[in-house]
Amino acid sequence: MDSQGKKQKLSASEIADPWNKKQKVSESQVIASRFVSKMDVQRAMMKQNDVALFLAEKVISAEAKNSNFVFSPASINAVLTMAAATSDDETFKSSVLSFLRSSSIDELNAVFSGIASVVLVDGSERGGPKIAVANGVWIEKSLSDDFNSKDLIVNFFKAEFAQVDFKSKAEEVRNEVNSWATRHTNDLIKDLLPPGSVTDFTTMIYGNALYFKGAWKKRFDKSMTKHRPFHLLNGKSVSVPFMSSYKRQYVEAYDGFKVLRLPYRQGHDDTNRNFSMYFYLPDEKGELDNLLERMTSTPGFLDSHIPRDKVEVGKLRIPKFKIEFGFEASSVFSDFELNVPLYHKALIEIDEESTEAAAAVTAQCLYETCSAYRPPPPIDFVADHPFLFLIREDQTGTVLFAGQIFDPSIKSS
Repeated sequence: MDSQGKKQKLSASEIADPWNKKQKVSESQVIASRFVSKMDVQRAMMKQNDVALFLAEKVISAEAKNSNFVFSPASINAVLTMAAATSDDETFKSSVLSFLRSSSIDELNAVFSGIASVVLVDGSERGGPKIAVANGVWIEKSLSDDFNSKDLIVNFFKAEFAQVDFKSKAEEVRNEVNSWATRHTNDLIKDLLPPGSVTDFTTMIYGNALYFKGAWKKRFDKSMTKHRPFHLLNGKSVSVPFMSSYKRQYVEAYDGFKVLRLPYRQGHDDTNRNFSMYFYLPDEKGELDNLLERMTSTPGFLDSHIPRDKVEVGKLRIPKFKIEFGFEASSVFSDFELNVPLYHKALIEIDEESTEAAAAVTAQCLYETCSAYRPPPPIDFVADHPFLFLIREDQTGTVLFAGQIFDPSIKSS
């Protein structure tokens, strides 16, 4: 989706998927996924739940300790999959596979195609979330004759492919990539690549841009939004607008924390996909780090902590917030020796009607790398202290965005 509101749809990758959706199979997709069964794709897609939490823990501990934070695991996964699938560097491929906990490039490609063909298809024309995604590859023009993966990039990854002059026009290429990211995120992501990040040593840039806007299935009444204190870790508090509701909600209490699931309006299409936003609220305001540690150290945590039934709520208050976060990820993930500059930026805003979120990421290759029933008592869910959140497609488990809120009065970190 661009700033003029033009409608964009991702050209769906067409392989067999978990929803038995009838699809044509292209030759490049058969080649990329010939060794991966439908069941393997399902398992691999669900495995990305744990990868998303692992990535979040890594970034929080290195870059976002005690601060607002948002990023897109799906966007990082996409750009690294493109880079690994088209690289001749076996060490780099092995590092990406280890990083994304995948068994093969075929598996990575199959997961990419499954997510693209179902999860990331625009649903706005049928009343569902607006989703726009774009992939791009920029290659040094003097090397393009020796590059053998253009067909895979264009036909399988559906990416824009450009031959550019890094050697003498690196700054112009940087501006071009930044404009591309801004254009494909509804003007939300700006200056993705900072000055000096693209040089005459750059040989390729892989890019992914993702935009999501979903309306709540049950919108909040704006007349009930009131300023209330949000309690910070330093003992102080800030006054921010809280959305409130007394309706039945998907809330469940666990040992030491609660989970709230707010579904988005799904629309009518031929899949069973469901998008929801999840809030993970520790019972005590200083326990967010412990909750994150539990989430990342427990395999299958997300799927085993899903509120599935609506319950009566006593008090339900969620702060409105708008945050932006950017970081250079290769240093954060240095344990895996990816050895490529990885720039990521994301933004999210929630209000009474909807959630709007966007992310963009680039990876660069350099010359040297690539009993009798009793109704339960009402549950309170008052998010007036730091909490974690996710935007997730529930059938596949795909995590589009993840983050934490430490101070909703601050818009960027």
